[in-house]
Amino acid sequence: MRVTPVPFDPALSAVLGAMPRGEESEPSLESIAAIRDSAALIPLPPVAGVIGDRAIDAEERTIPGPAGAPDLDITVLRPRHQKAPVPGLYNIHGGGMISGHRHQDTPRLADLVEELGVVAVNVEYRLAPENPDPAPVEDCYAGVRWMADNAAELGVDPRRIVVMGGSAGGGLSAGVALMARDRGAPFLAGQLLLCPMLDDGNTTVSSHQYDGSGTWQRATNLLAWRALLGEKAGDPTADVSAYAAPARARDLSGLPPAFVEAGSAELFRDEDVDYASRVWAAGGQAELHIWQGAFHGFDVFAPDHEVTRAALAARLSWLRRVLGL
Repeated sequence: MRVTPVPFDPALSAVLGAMPRGEESEPSLESIAAIRDSAALIPLPPVAGVIGDRAIDAEERTIPGPAGAPDLDITVLRPRHQKAPVPGLYNIHGGGMISGHRHQDTPRLADLVEELGVVAVNVEYRLAPENPDPAPVEDCYAGVRWMADNAAELGVDPRRIVVMGGSAGGGLSAGVALMARDRGAPFLAGQLLLCPMLDDGNTTVSSHQYDGSGTWQRATNLLAWRALLGEKAGDPTADVSAYAAPARARDLSGLPPAFVEAGSAELFRDEDVDYASRVWAAGGQAELHIWQGAFHGFDVFAPDHEVTRAALAARLSWLRRVLGL
């Protein structure tokens, strides 16, 4: 497919240009260890360092995983002077389901806990290819079930829990929302899907536009889906669970309200727009934001850019409305 990429915003392009680049090689299952090592080079301050002097308490816990599977590590962030019950955010980190760590999202969650007075639960889940589908999404579902079942202890209103995440975390959040609908629990007040990874097909225009440019590129995305789904990845005739690849869901009715965000200059743009459109077509609620010239994960890499400020304000507005704040 011959395509012309949507250009990056000039200031964001400068951010991309300043990022360190490793040696270019074709991603493979054998290269996943190197991808993880590269991600680990990004400094992550400890949770206490992120919180600083803010009135937030952090607790590390271990909770039951899915039946027959290992326990899950989580971090709970609470307002120090919490007046229970308050809304809850259940966060799932990104990394293509092949890399990443929950603590990479601590800055985002600490800001939301401080701004909104909510409790946040940040989950660690098993990664592919060592743990292919359904391990990642089942871990994430088990965690949100635990959060809802233990809402009273956490000081959370079980009717005001939003599942959220970016990139792979956004895709897993959409999968968890589908699971919760189909399994009848827990109740979710919303799903905050930030540049979500939804479609293993990789046939959209935008999935071809960023083949060799941007922060998350086509070759790496193909690798990530292969790690998760094996040879079934990208095969439209294969039996692939919609919980793993939510774009495959035939029925998007009855889902909690969705907030869907992406950049105009990233490979997930078209699948994210399509997902929101299909929610609307099913009579559901979705709020869609496509930020002009923004690349994948722009808010993380360009926190002081005007488009990031606009995106953060839009997220906060939606959360306040969905959570009744």
